[in-house]
Amino acid sequence: MPLAGADSDGGSSSEELVLTPAQLIRSLEQAWLNEKFAPELLESRPEIVECVVEQLDHMEANLKRAKRGDLKVSVHRMEIERIRFVLSSYLRCRLVKIEKFFPHILEKEKSRAEGEPSILSPEEFAFAKEYMANTEAYLKNVALKHMPPNLQKVSLLKSVPKPNLDSFVFLRVLERQENILVEPETDEQREYAIDLEEGSQHLIRYRTVAPLVASGAVQLI
Repeated sequence: MPLAGADSDGGSSSEELVLTPAQLIRSLEQAWLNEKFAPELLESRPEIVECVVEQLDHMEANLKRAKRGDLKVSVHRMEIERIRFVLSSYLRCRLVKIEKFFPHILEKEKSRAEGEPSILSPEEFAFAKEYMANTEAYLKNVALKHMPPNLQKVSLLKSVPKPNLDSFVFLRVLERQENILVEPETDEQREYAIDLEEGSQHLIRYRTVAPLVASGAVQLI
């Protein structure tokens, strides 16, 4: 199944990566686990979502052509439901983060450099903007308009907590990494570098490995 890369404007690039259905589902599961355990909203993967939806439609069509009573039908039906759960959980997890950190996400999107991939799909961007507008309208109508004029403005960027990038995460190393700089835990310690061996598992500060998560070199677990 062709998996098109996305350019900075949300369109498709000329390069396509051909994945088998099994590889596609593994990509979805990896994106799901990373999103589930990362403290911040990760880069949007609309190409994976679109391909998985197409694959589910294809699997449903195959089931309709299968003979009734065939044991394979029950097995394939269970697999379809499992994939739907992972896909729904992935999208739901992203929406929860958008609702939780929407001012910071929109600010990051606004300051995104040309050519840098978006962390929001077009649908998520529209949702985040609408959510922010509704929140501001609610605050104004319920509280701010009843306060003195000098207190009728509130900065959502200052009021809404940022993602805690210094929280710790478990990870599995997919590609060997050398000289990863680890920040000290206390003032008495110094920075030090470690090597991450393929297949090894670690508990480490998310900020240290965020670029490795984005590149797919490590998998959050």
